[in-house]
Amino acid sequence: MKKIVCLLALLCIGFGFAPTNATGVGDTKPASNAAGEGIQFTDAAWKDILKKAKAEKKVIFLDAYASWCGPCKLLQKNVFTKKAVGDLYNSKFINVKMDMEKGEGPALSQVYPLEAYPTLLFIDGNGRVLKKVIGLQTPENLIAIGKSVK
Repeated sequence: MKKIVCLLALLCIGFGFAPTNATGVGDTKPASNAAGEGIQFTDAAWKDILKKAKAEKKVIFLDAYASWCGPCKLLQKNVFTKKAVGDLYNSKFINVKMDMEKGEGPALSQVYPLEAYPTLLFIDGNGRVLKKVIGLQTPENLIAIGKSVK
């Protein structure tokens, strides 16, 4: 019995099953800590986001995730909430997080096919992918990636 309980505990940890709170992946609120730092995500409609990107001559940063994805939850909790990440991404990009299995997500996944979660896409105002990054990133890597996008 002890072995079964230990095995179940390890599986839950390994697959990232944990209760979510105000900074949970399924939440549409900003990824920020108590001080209001971190990436601020918009929940506008995709067509409006494209229009805004074109008008402001900004690139869209799209976090394409799934609610069941452990690495997606870690990215949301441990990376998007960092002040340095937020400072760069809030000034340089229009930030969007989209559950690719709900709402506009399934239609967007037809336009931007995904191989795995999380997939981070950098998209111009015309809808063209400028950069695609797959998997969990450290805050330092995400900053370097953001700086490399022209």
